Amino acid sequence: MCTGSVRSWRAAAALLSLGLFVVVCLPPVRADAVERSRRGELKRVLILHSFGREFRPWSEYARDIKTELERQSPWPLDIQEHALLTARFNNPGPEAPFVEYLHSLYQGALPDIVLCIGAPAARFAQRYRAKLFPDTPLIHAVVEHRLVDRANLSSNDVIVAVRNDFLIAFEHILQLLPDTKSVAVVIGASPLEKFWLEEVKRELKPLDARVELVWYSDLSFEDILKRAAKLPAHSALFWGLMSIDAAGVVHESDIALRSLHAVANAPIFSYAEPFFGDSTVGGPMQLITETSSRTVSAAIGILGGATPGSINYEPIGFAAPRYDWRELQRWGISESRLPPGSAILFREPNIWQRYRWQMLMIAAVFLVQAGLISGLLHERRRRRFAEVESRQRLAELAHANRYSAVGELTTSIAHELNQPLGSILTNAETAELMLRANSPDINEVRQILADIRRDDQRASEVIRRLRSVLKKTPFEVKEIELNDTVREAIGLVKAVADGRRIALIYTPVLVDLDVKGDPVQLQQVILNLIMNAMDAVSDANADKREVSVSTVRAGNHAEIRITDTGPGIAATDLAKVFDPFFTTKPQGMGMGLAIVKTIIEAHQGDIAAATHAAGGALFTIRLPVAR
Repeated sequence: MCTGSVRSWRAAAALLSLGLFVVVCLPPVRADAVERSRRGELKRVLILHSFGREFRPWSEYARDIKTELERQSPWPLDIQEHALLTARFNNPGPEAPFVEYLHSLYQGALPDIVLCIGAPAARFAQRYRAKLFPDTPLIHAVVEHRLVDRANLSSNDVIVAVRNDFLIAFEHILQLLPDTKSVAVVIGASPLEKFWLEEVKRELKPLDARVELVWYSDLSFEDILKRAAKLPAHSALFWGLMSIDAAGVVHESDIALRSLHAVANAPIFSYAEPFFGDSTVGGPMQLITETSSRTVSAAIGILGGATPGSINYEPIGFAAPRYDWRELQRWGISESRLPPGSAILFREPNIWQRYRWQMLMIAAVFLVQAGLISGLLHERRRRRFAEVESRQRLAELAHANRYSAVGELTTSIAHELNQPLGSILTNAETAELMLRANSPDINEVRQILADIRRDDQRASEVIRRLRSVLKKTPFEVKEIELNDTVREAIGLVKAVADGRRIALIYTPVLVDLDVKGDPVQLQQVILNLIMNAMDAVSDANADKREVSVSTVRAGNHAEIRITDTGPGIAATDLAKVFDPFFTTKPQGMGMGLAIVKTIIEAHQGDIAAATHAAGGALFTIRLPVAR
């Protein structure tokens, strides 16, 4: 015996044992059910599966038959189900144990009717009729007419057969895809599948000149998947059945089909409705409802007293073609190529069909609001122009305020420039004298030149800070480090504070405070507040003249706090200090703090004034940090 045969025999034996275990675990026939059956209150139905209860396509037929039978039956039903499984193997195990089990299970309590799903189940019931069901009517459902064992039919049999026309199925494929050059046929290697392979070959002889037929029956399913993923252009796949492949591996048909659909680079066609809806394009096919309707009608009639011999049906052929809209879209198949009378299922509605009433209501709302929106847009445009004009006026006023502040800093700026310039002149004269000597000290000259460079950079830095404050630029937001901005502003007023004998103390936080803002305008705010603080302490004793500037981080905000040791702000004035034209200075205009507040609010921040607990005023600026 070859290795493949051993593997097939072992798989068959294992699944046969599993099938026997399943049926043994089914509930036994109860005594009360037998008694009610004798009284005519209960009808006992046995469903015999050919390939297992969950093996497509027969499982879908059985499920629909069972559902309709329970729905239409005027009697209570006791439905038992058993599966042969042996039809799925090349070398099935012995049937005797299963026959003995059924005989012991139903001895003395025969079912009122036996429904055989598929040809293997029908042949099994005919073969063991005398021992198992001698007088019980048999309904052979979902049996292709070529597989009906007519020699063993009796007057107690009803045939609900189907007729497969493979030539028609393939002609529809060529009508949909007229450029098709080859069709790969997927059929397994069990005895039943080998029978159908020969039937398909025989029926498709007329197509030999039109299309190349490629047969996958001698391949393992793994090899079938590899070939299906690399089919040449203008190819198609036809799905027949896959219960066992050429390598002896047993498959569940729907699982195998889904695996094929996942890798195939060509459309898949089939003739069985249970395979339609998630993997195949469609075509003419056997419909479940037509077969189940006839089967249930025959079963109800027999259970009601009709003789099986009086029930006779013609084989059921293919119904009108059905196609999956999703597969048509996937493979670019035009609906104009579909045969007349074709049904298209699973069509996805367009957005108008889905939301028609909602879209009509939205359109109505748009029409009603069109006038309002137009008016609002006009008003918004006017307000934007007003905001731009207001911001321009603010920039001009802030620029004028900066000129005023720098005017007060003239003496300080001149002092800061005179010092480095005087040092530069002195160092240059000294270096000139040294160079006139017979042996000048070169190292000393280098040190003098370094001092000149340092003083030059110091003077340049003073001029740079002055230019940055005086330049007239539009409001420009960028990311800045707040500690550095405050430090530059303090550098401009440090000399003024020293000249007035005021202690100007700066305490920055020891972390970076990154904010988004205009550095020039923020320096202007700090200058205005420091100048106001120095004015407030000018009348205090010399040892109490102090202005403190500090930065801290509070949550997601950076804070600048400016305090002084002056008389503070009267409680009645706290609510008005930021109002335009409000001032407590004899010569003041009352615009400095108003400009400060406007600039801070333009930076999405806020400013508050308070009287410090130890005396003097406290101004707190809060700005959102950039990260």
